[in-house]
Amino acid sequence: MRVIETTLSGVLRVIPDLYKDPRGFFMETYHAAKFRDLGLPEIFLQDNHSRSGKGILRGLHFQKTRQQGKLVRVVAGSLFDVAVDIRQGSPTFGQWYGQLLTSETPEFLYIPEGFAHGFYSLEENTELVYKCTELYDPSDEGGILWSDPDIGIAWPEGIPTVSQKDALYPLLRDLSPESLPKR
Repeated sequence: MRVIETTLSGVLRVIPDLYKDPRGFFMETYHAAKFRDLGLPEIFLQDNHSRSGKGILRGLHFQKTRQQGKLVRVVAGSLFDVAVDIRQGSPTFGQWYGQLLTSETPEFLYIPEGFAHGFYSLEENTELVYKCTELYDPSDEGGILWSDPDIGIAWPEGIPTVSQKDALYPLLRDLSPESLPKR
């Protein structure tokens, strides 16, 4: 297993060791000691599994005070996964990183606390699984409009299907400092 740094400090590509043979493949998806040695969290408190149709966009979501680090991977289909730095005082505040994740090329993306997260499904029945470093609390959820022009995410082409809740999130510049994570 190895880690590749991205353009945003703390957002990491995690490349597992993949063992293939005519029967299929094997890979470790979590190993506490290896994660610790690579600088990744070794304790996760919640696992989630999401399935989306082609053209579904989910996000940009974050927890205001009970911030979650997320280790995400695709187990079926493909998607464009995005992290946005929303840590007050961060030199990369408001910047984003996007990564194509597919089931054909197993790779994880680690998104640390203090980032908003979203994704755009590129195929029918795309499934995303992710581990979280903190438990989800619906009363602590926040969000940013997926199409915020100040952030300028280059989402894949097409008009996405977005939930009503996600469509009504504010722009990052309109959020109060109290609703954003501190660096």
